[in-house]
Amino acid sequence: MNKNSKIYVAGHNGLVGSAICKNLNKKGFSNLIYKPSSQLDLKNQADVKFFFEKEKPEYVFLAAAKVGGIAANNTYRAEFIYDNMSIQNNVIHYSYYYGVKKLLFIGSSCVYPKMAPQPLKENSLLTSELEYTNEPYAIAKIAGLKMCESYNIQYGTNFIATMPTNLYGSNDNFDLEKSHVLPALIRKIHLAKLLGENKKKAVINNLGLKSEKDVDVILSQFGITSKEVTVWGSGKPLREFLYVDDMADACVFLLENIHFSDISKDKKEIRNTHINIGTGIEISIRDLAHLIKQIIGFKGNIIFDNTKPDGTPRKLTDVTKLHSLGWRHKVNLEEGISKVYEWYRLL
Repeated sequence: MNKNSKIYVAGHNGLVGSAICKNLNKKGFSNLIYKPSSQLDLKNQADVKFFFEKEKPEYVFLAAAKVGGIAANNTYRAEFIYDNMSIQNNVIHYSYYYGVKKLLFIGSSCVYPKMAPQPLKENSLLTSELEYTNEPYAIAKIAGLKMCESYNIQYGTNFIATMPTNLYGSNDNFDLEKSHVLPALIRKIHLAKLLGENKKKAVINNLGLKSEKDVDVILSQFGITSKEVTVWGSGKPLREFLYVDDMADACVFLLENIHFSDISKDKKEIRNTHINIGTGIEISIRDLAHLIKQIIGFKGNIIFDNTKPDGTPRKLTDVTKLHSLGWRHKVNLEEGISKVYEWYRLL
């Protein structure tokens, strides 16, 4: 991949896609192409075919996906499996059909079984039952990595599949209902802090309201008061978090330096060739909430609602393969959260 290579970043407005574009620009890649979803519906096969036929990208980062936290995954199960399978089927197939030199597919560590041995090794895939709350999304992502693997075996393509841990960073989704745990905690605790400082106008603006009429109703719905923030579950589950700029750097590194042949050689049966991307470091949801509380400066309490689901008890990736290929993360969790909060606070 040279600086003038034609590179398509699918999902360039999202958390990962925008970070990949920033990383590529910083490294001097100048021929990037992308289309917002308003101009190109990646679920539409005909539209995707026309796009690839016209643009003929040489390299593809497949970062487009429908994503969300436990509540969103469990509520919109049909959308999560249909939208994600449609997007990846179209992009991967037409990358092959129109001769893309290399593609990097971004999955999720939720593809691993709920009770898989920890840390999660690549060969734990499909060894037992998935976590119920995000099963449709996980199945879609499993199909995506197996599609890359199958096209490589049958057609000789050079498609790399990655399984990142929980990601966070600038351009994340901070929706109170649909976001992942870390950005949701940042927003909830930030709102509680504003309430505690009697900054009602700032709260109204944050919620996108015209008056304070519905403020208390909305905040109580999500367990936010001036004195406490309620968090789903027991707080006991352990999670690993990777700053999105590190994720982007890993993706560009893999696309530039690693080929499918590098990770499939010496295998009698070619499977589980995907690569975990993470830090190899975990933290409980309880400790995460208190760390965010400390960084934001909220003086109230954090309450855990045991009537709500915890999800997978533990989800730590084994990053041995990634380290052996020559890449390690750079940003620690406290530094990363501080960066994200500063970005969010200035929105």
